[in-house]
Amino acid sequence: MDFTISTKASNILEEIKSLIHNEIIPSESEYFNETKKQNYSQRFIITPRQAELLEELKDKARKKNLWNLWLTNSTKGQGINTVDYAYLAEEMGWSYLAPEVFNCSAPDTGNMEVLERYGSEKHKEKWLKPLLDGKIRSAYLMTEPDVSSSDATNISFRAELDGNEWVLNGEKYWASGAGDPRCKLYILMACTEDSTKPRHQRHSQFAIDPDIKGINIIRPMEVFGHDDAPHGHMHIKFENVKVPKDSLIFGRGRGFEIAQGRLGPGRIHHCMRAIGQAEYALKLLCKRAVSRTAFGQPLAKLGANKDIIAERRIAIEQARLLCLKAAWMMDNGPIKEASVWISKIKVIAPRVALETVDEAMQIYGGTGISQDTPLAKMWLGLRTLRFADGPDAVHRMVIARQELKKSSNEK
Repeated sequence: MDFTISTKASNILEEIKSLIHNEIIPSESEYFNETKKQNYSQRFIITPRQAELLEELKDKARKKNLWNLWLTNSTKGQGINTVDYAYLAEEMGWSYLAPEVFNCSAPDTGNMEVLERYGSEKHKEKWLKPLLDGKIRSAYLMTEPDVSSSDATNISFRAELDGNEWVLNGEKYWASGAGDPRCKLYILMACTEDSTKPRHQRHSQFAIDPDIKGINIIRPMEVFGHDDAPHGHMHIKFENVKVPKDSLIFGRGRGFEIAQGRLGPGRIHHCMRAIGQAEYALKLLCKRAVSRTAFGQPLAKLGANKDIIAERRIAIEQARLLCLKAAWMMDNGPIKEASVWISKIKVIAPRVALETVDEAMQIYGGTGISQDTPLAKMWLGLRTLRFADGPDAVHRMVIARQELKKSSNEK
């Protein structure tokens, strides 16, 4: 196995490092301060200054051809593979805005993959093209408030075919990105078949215009008391929403097939960025440890802080190697074999990053949980990532099932 970054990707990495650290990160405070100025009813808007900041940064990324880097192993991409992208996405993890600046942010990348692989020509023209151009945003609607959605066969949101229209009824929540006023597409998972069909052939996916009558945003979901404006994770109700028959993606009962194709890359992209956050947190931890004095000594010399730093470095290196192996499996093997490796990194990367951020917060003391460092925001996102795209327990179940299968085959 070769985890070496290609020469082409290495050159791209230097370019994105420069843009992230010299221009994107320095713009973040101004960007988020714009949202803080808004009253509650105006939080889910993009202010003129925010739009200006984003477009200036995106324009620089486009001009440098640092755009849609997530398109790996694709004739439409930059000629890089998933291992290459792991290094690029890790660097993007240092900045909240960077993924969007390079048009590599969730849930858009996953939704673009769905449209590219499974969408009709109409879907591609209406939504894929402007998504690839970074002109619109999108949301993925799968999770429901009234069922355990970690077992997606429980999804009960109904779509009934009535002549040339589908009629949609139900509720979705944690619709990430649905609060953004630029969100012009929902990709939605719904139950379309009855109980006579096998459990994994009862659901379908739809491409939907968010502005259709009967779609109502109930509230923004809060993550530990924060609404993540202007992006948002919305609770949405559909009441007799009628959409054209051709809103169906790929075919009836193909929802799980589409979901598995979508969630694999999405999961590993999150993990790549999580490792970048861990690196950022360790850098902040070390900087604090050598610059801050207590009891007459630098913090680095107090207690077990040197041990903590060493353990964090070891854990990050282990997580990175596992992430690169999962990426290599995606490049070189069938997705079914790669999926268990994706599950492994999906458990470990958020955990390692979260533990690293936690230790950095601890060494910063009260400042570490305030707005004066990026650590608190990072902690919120990483703790949430342990639920997103499948909770830890489900991925551990996948991993254990594979290990038990090996033992069963040996009997």
